[in-house]
Amino acid sequence: MEYNFDKKIDRSKNHSAKWSEMDKHYGSNDLLPLWVADMDFEVAPEIYDAMKEKLEQRIFGYVYRPSSYYESACEWTKRRYGYEIQPNTLIHSPGVIPSISLIIRLFTRENEKILIQPPVYAPFSSVVKKNKRTLITNPLKQVDGRYIIDFDDFEEKCKDPDLKWFILCNPHNPVGRVWTKEELTRIAEICLKYNVRVISDEIWRDIVYKNYKFTPFASISKEVEDITITCFSPTKTFNIAGLQASFVQFPRKEELEAFQDELAVLDIRRNNAFSLVAIEAAYTKGESWLNALIDYLEENYNFLEKYIKENIPKIKIIKPEGTYLVWLDFRDFKLSDKEISTILQEKAKVALQEGLIFGEEGRGFQRINIACPRYILKEALIRISKAFN
Repeated sequence: MEYNFDKKIDRSKNHSAKWSEMDKHYGSNDLLPLWVADMDFEVAPEIYDAMKEKLEQRIFGYVYRPSSYYESACEWTKRRYGYEIQPNTLIHSPGVIPSISLIIRLFTRENEKILIQPPVYAPFSSVVKKNKRTLITNPLKQVDGRYIIDFDDFEEKCKDPDLKWFILCNPHNPVGRVWTKEELTRIAEICLKYNVRVISDEIWRDIVYKNYKFTPFASISKEVEDITITCFSPTKTFNIAGLQASFVQFPRKEELEAFQDELAVLDIRRNNAFSLVAIEAAYTKGESWLNALIDYLEENYNFLEKYIKENIPKIKIIKPEGTYLVWLDFRDFKLSDKEISTILQEKAKVALQEGLIFGEEGRGFQRINIACPRYILKEALIRISKAFN
């Protein structure tokens, strides 16, 4: 089946945060939005059909979760990554960040140290700090236009007996790395050596480009699986983030039960009527659409790379291995972050995500979302070129 990712879609009446909440962050909605990480593409037809069938039932009461819901996630993980997990190790949650926050609350103590690798997804630092834990950083190193892990520093931080947990972002947002099995194995060896548990955020696991391979962290070995709590979801993959659903994989039954009990206290255990059918349809019928999407995203990246090199060569591009986000280096302009953002917003009329929100290591960078029809990406790049040239 062919899919039209170039289709023009008006999201002005879509209640879209991406298109209609820019005024809260940028002071205007009169910008091209390439900031929030959702896509300007229609969902896979199979997802639409499943939701339409549910809609036509005309009743949206509480839903129960059939066994096929968790089984679909397990079968998808085995088929795509060769990693076998069991339905009884999974639990439904409203989202990955709420899950990480709840894990921190349940399994760490106040002021206990938690490690992250900036520049990284901003909520990682906020959930640590807002839960009154101590944030420790292992900044990634940029070498020849590619980010790598500073393993000497990583091990030094893990030696601290007060550091009990590490939050891994794989694939990494915003720098786009898909960590290799060798890199993950080295992380695992250090964590096992110093008794550091791992929360692995794998929400981007399905969007990986050609010549790269995603490895679930818990699949490294049974020992590693035992120290890892994995958070994943098809919501980024299939553009259904507004349905508020994710999975958490627990290796330890007592931790799953504690998490489940806490969801019960908050009364947020259930799916909504549409996420239930959409997620199962995505995992059982959406693979063809996803493969076509990845091809289109890779073409979008190639277009962006060529355009920037020919028209705005001062912007250096960090080539993504996964995600639909591209990390752009504006430092050659010798401008402050405020000046870069002002030019983008007031002259180019484009909304990108400022690098500083991902940590001090993001100074001088901007993140652009390329999950849009090419005509939008082209228009944004033309505007940026005119503004900076």
